[in-house]
Amino acid sequence: MGTLFKLFFSFAKMGLFTFGGGYAMLPMIKREVVEKNKWATEDEIMDYYAIGQVTPGVIAVNTATFVGHKVKGLIGSIFATMGMIVPPIIIITLIAIFLKNFSHLMVIKYAFNGIRACVCVQVFQAIFMMAKKSLPDLICIVIFILVIIFSVTNILDPTLLVILAGVTGVIIKNFTRKKDGKKSDEDSQKIGNGGRE
Repeated sequence: MGTLFKLFFSFAKMGLFTFGGGYAMLPMIKREVVEKNKWATEDEIMDYYAIGQVTPGVIAVNTATFVGHKVKGLIGSIFATMGMIVPPIIIITLIAIFLKNFSHLMVIKYAFNGIRACVCVQVFQAIFMMAKKSLPDLICIVIFILVIIFSVTNILDPTLLVILAGVTGVIIKNFTRKKDGKKSDEDSQKIGNGGRE
């Protein structure tokens, strides 16, 4: 039971103190989940983020669900997910009730400007972290560059880009694996023949 409450409060802290959405939460998720509690590896978090982007729902909430399920199964996923969503729901409700009474104040406007600047830095840090783990070879870098070009020029729909990038990765990796496997078999045959052709 202690682990379940730890899951809840760890993700509640992230939901309470992190602004800017899923990408801005990535540095805090890395500290809490990977470094502090060791519930998942950094590679696993990157995988959860990738899956979270192509599944329904908010990326940070999906990631919390995946981590909770890994740690404590279905009940763990429920506790982690509730921890991630309960604080923002309370905060958003309070803001919705009281914001119209204070939105005209300059101090509130300055505060939002400061928060926006901080969010930009957090999102940039998340992008940098994901790029280090997501671009391990030339093939991934080429896919990355092509997706940027297609996204900026609006040639293809973002949803279609995600699907095409995934399919391309599978096809190329399978082709590379088969090619490497064939080469390995040929090398093994040469060794078995004493190096004779």
